[in-house]
Amino acid sequence: MANLSIKLVKSLNGRLDKQVATAHSLGLRKIGDITVQPDNDSTRGKIAKIGYMLQVSEVK
Repeated sequence: MANLSIKLVKSLNGRLDKQVATAHSLGLRKIGDITVQPDNDSTRGKIAKIGYMLQVSEVK
């Protein structure tokens, strides 16, 4: 199974509490933070909620 590299590219300041909580659940706290997560439905759902703040790429 592939993994996804997820990078936070927009600030969490002024965002809704739900959006901040979603970013934190992915392990993202500040601009430039990168995390590697498994490519599954749960991760894809989190990305869909805050996708406009993220840069996502596939990692083998």
